[in-house]
Amino acid sequence: MVEQGDAAPLLRWAEGPAVSLPQAPEPQAGGWGRGRGGGGGARPAAEPPRRREPEEPAAPEVLLQPGRLELGDVEEDQVVAVFVVTFDPRSGNMVEWCLPQDIDLEGVEFKSMASGSHKIQSDFIYFRKGPFFGLACFANMPVESELERGARMKSVGILSPSYTLLYRYMHFLENQVRHQLEMPGHYSHLAAFYEDKKGVLHAGPGRGSSLPPVYWLPSIHRYMYPEMKITHPAGCMSQFIKFFGEQILILWKFALLRKRILIFSPPPVGVVCYRVYCCCCLANVSLPGIGGTIPESKPFFYVNVADIESLEVEVSYVACTTEKIFEEKRELYDVYVDNQNVKTHHDHLQPLLKINSADREKYRRLNEQRQMLLYSQEVEEDYNPCEEDLFVLFFLEQNNRIFQTLLEVSASQDKTLTAEHARGMGLDPQGDRSFLLDLLEAYGIDVMLVIDNPCCP
Repeated sequence: MVEQGDAAPLLRWAEGPAVSLPQAPEPQAGGWGRGRGGGGGARPAAEPPRRREPEEPAAPEVLLQPGRLELGDVEEDQVVAVFVVTFDPRSGNMVEWCLPQDIDLEGVEFKSMASGSHKIQSDFIYFRKGPFFGLACFANMPVESELERGARMKSVGILSPSYTLLYRYMHFLENQVRHQLEMPGHYSHLAAFYEDKKGVLHAGPGRGSSLPPVYWLPSIHRYMYPEMKITHPAGCMSQFIKFFGEQILILWKFALLRKRILIFSPPPVGVVCYRVYCCCCLANVSLPGIGGTIPESKPFFYVNVADIESLEVEVSYVACTTEKIFEEKRELYDVYVDNQNVKTHHDHLQPLLKINSADREKYRRLNEQRQMLLYSQEVEEDYNPCEEDLFVLFFLEQNNRIFQTLLEVSASQDKTLTAEHARGMGLDPQGDRSFLLDLLEAYGIDVMLVIDNPCCP
């Protein structure tokens, strides 16, 4: 099993201090306690000045996919909502307070407090809400109260157009959820935080448009982001490898085919959100002209039964859940991952579940490179590439090699893909025949596969 200690940011550009906030008067009592999907908070009487902590590092300007959006005009901090969710023994999960008051938070009360959370003391959860991404920190505190049935449970969270900046507020949210448990109803720090960090959402090309674009950073060329560092206390990617072992090659194929991948695990959810992100990173491709006809690999992070309707229309995603009922709803996913068991109910995808000789060779090379990196870090103090970079680049280069070969063959006169081509791409001509056929169809690449099917005479 994966080692614990996973309460770390999903992504960060640089280490920064905990968020330090200006003091502000308490909101009026009438500004909270609106119940499910509602809530709201009055703005503090004395509005705190908008300022930046001097030690907080500035975020680099990010280059997005062509046609998405240029981030030069977007504010660095874009927190579009802050909220407190509580568990009421009589009413269930409910939003007890939020800013701004008019934002739609329907369903957030379930996204930010995962099913089964009553069994754990603390957790953090990444999730999607419409065009936004959310991060919430959950805590569970025993209390001597019959009304609360001996336990007080709350989550404090935020929404943003992009998940890459959410890490900055992890420590603040952890502190605030503890504060809410110990001093319920005191929202001054959260109100001041929102006033200080709230983002200005720029309208799109159409007049009156208010929804920001959704950024799928894992699908973008890795070399564009030398300043982006994937972090985890013990290595997000290395734990991903240790947990799934050779099966990461199975997940790699499904991710490259843009299948709907659903990961089930009981709480805590935080470490499973990392697995969602790592799974998306398996499908990076940096060659121009690849991926234009195939849906992007979307990290949905945590989902629950409230997301069923939105998942029904998705053709590609990676998500995680704590709700076992999803396993029965086969129309919602292509691949179901239960702990370390990867399975699919589609007959044509069954061959992809088998580890072949080429998969074992790739896994051997990946571990060999990891060991060489660890050795280099020990003997060369100035040599400090991280294991996460090695993992991402390993699969990026593998994917680029496959598609470079396929593009070259498709541009040739006879368009014939042979067993020799397959071996050159690092694939098993027989074991990966089904994968290659699915890949050609998914990406619309016009080549003729002349590798014999071993099952046919």
